[in-house]
Amino acid sequence: MVQHLNMRNAIVTYSENLWIFFTLLFGIIIVPGMDMALVLANSLSNGRSSGLAATAGVMTGGLLHSLYAALGVGALLHFFPALFNILLIAGAVYVAWIGYALLRSSIVMKDAGAASATSLTRVFGQGIVTCLLNPKAYLFMLAIYPQFVKPEYGSVWMQALVMAAMIAAVQAGIYGSLALFAGRSRYWLQNNPGMTVIIGRSAGLLLIAIAALTLFRAFFQG
Repeated sequence: MVQHLNMRNAIVTYSENLWIFFTLLFGIIIVPGMDMALVLANSLSNGRSSGLAATAGVMTGGLLHSLYAALGVGALLHFFPALFNILLIAGAVYVAWIGYALLRSSIVMKDAGAASATSLTRVFGQGIVTCLLNPKAYLFMLAIYPQFVKPEYGSVWMQALVMAAMIAAVQAGIYGSLALFAGRSRYWLQNNPGMTVIIGRSAGLLLIAIAALTLFRAFFQG
């Protein structure tokens, strides 16, 4: 009987642990950052399919983050802070480059049919790289993630799998919804061509601003 109660308490404690993890995860992902800006920019510039491709890329990057965290590779960044700053700078430069490309492009939103497999693959790749170079993801994996993986909850790999699924689900919910909403807005923008340049270049400026903030943190708050 005592053993049964202990098992029950352990299950409840683990459930509470996951709820706290979910709350923190949701709060971090919903804050605008590199990943969200990339999804928004692609959705407005190239339509819903492109936004969803970016979302899928970000989700794949999130799974890779989960893998290295479960393997303990994140400890490397903890003991070598200089490597973390290198990742901050690399991520900022990459996102700034995408923003600059948006600023220079003449975006015209017209009904061009389905996006090509090549363009969607390219956007998917951008989503992976942006997520992997996202400093917010490394901060989460270093400062928050390890606190929720505990031996008393059972298999560490099973816990990591559950948490990876939660990360992917929250990313899909937030970024996927944003892609769908922005994609629908794009059809309205097709009838307002004067707004397309403003929207596209505003997205580019947003990416550059986020990159600048990241560089500021890397050099002055690191």
